[in-house]
Amino acid sequence: MRILLSTLKNSNNEGYTLENEHFFEMKQEQINQMLEEKGYIDEKISPDLKLRKEINRLRKEKNAVILSHFYVESDLQDIADYVGDSLGLAQAAAETNADMIVFVGVHFMAETAKIINPYKKVILPDLKAGCSLAESAPAEEFAEFKEKYPDHKVITYVNATAALKTMSDIVCTSANAKKIVESFPEDEKLIFAPDKNLGNYINSVTGRNMVLWNGACMVHEKYSVEKIISLMTQYPEAEFIAHPECEKPVLLLAKHIGSTTSLLKYVESSRASKFIVATESGILHQMKKTCPDKIFIPAPSIDSTCGCNDCTFMKLNSLQKLYICMKYEQPEITLAPDVIEKARIPIQRMLEISK
Repeated sequence: MRILLSTLKNSNNEGYTLENEHFFEMKQEQINQMLEEKGYIDEKISPDLKLRKEINRLRKEKNAVILSHFYVESDLQDIADYVGDSLGLAQAAAETNADMIVFVGVHFMAETAKIINPYKKVILPDLKAGCSLAESAPAEEFAEFKEKYPDHKVITYVNATAALKTMSDIVCTSANAKKIVESFPEDEKLIFAPDKNLGNYINSVTGRNMVLWNGACMVHEKYSVEKIISLMTQYPEAEFIAHPECEKPVLLLAKHIGSTTSLLKYVESSRASKFIVATESGILHQMKKTCPDKIFIPAPSIDSTCGCNDCTFMKLNSLQKLYICMKYEQPEITLAPDVIEKARIPIQRMLEISK
């Protein structure tokens, strides 16, 4: 991975002087190596440092906005300016007036923010916060796959690399996938990538027959049908709800299927007092905040010993990494101008339809 390191800037585009400028000048090569090897700046900080206070100070000084996904740790959700799913985060990134976007999530999300805001600085606490679903569709392989269907339009799930988005006609999220698919004529030939489970689900609710790329999310593919049925037997009053990235046998058990935002809205409106939830466990924090009197049970995975299913990539984010990345304004997300230009078109089409 090639990391581009730019001169630090403040909101007025003037040279920004670090508190420890000498360290930065003397250790630039070391910082570059850290980003290459670890994906983040591994700087020791004082245990007495009040991280939340410092993050708030940097946010104000640098005119930064912090965007967090539902799947990161609760303390990161609570410090964010906006917490949401992929659609909400893309919309928030498109609407922000901040000079710097700090994306507390995974790499493809930060890439999307950069594509929408090519002239803003976008940083990510850990460059190695990737996505198994995005990685399941290498651009070169997908290009060969696409050539087999020259008369098909391509709908790409937002959980994909910027390179894959450049080959797409439109992007979608789990929140708007049905709407995006139905925006095409019924006889339009379509490819859906990279999530086969979401694609299968959308095919089932729209009556379409989209050609599907064989990709999946490691979190949502690992749920155990047997363990879920056991939980449903143990808690017969609980409603089972699931994200559409789950496999079909899991979805067939669900009372409600939807994006993370849809799941949140459902638990708020449902009269049930208990829910078994099949999506990344970070969402339970928001569910407990909005419905403190209700009980939420994470659906277990096949190999789960803790009774939950976490995304290891999302959990790479931490308050300490957030503070350090804001302090140094690194790691920064950079994309080639032609990639931004090509990938922005399908993203903008999605945002227009989703207004």
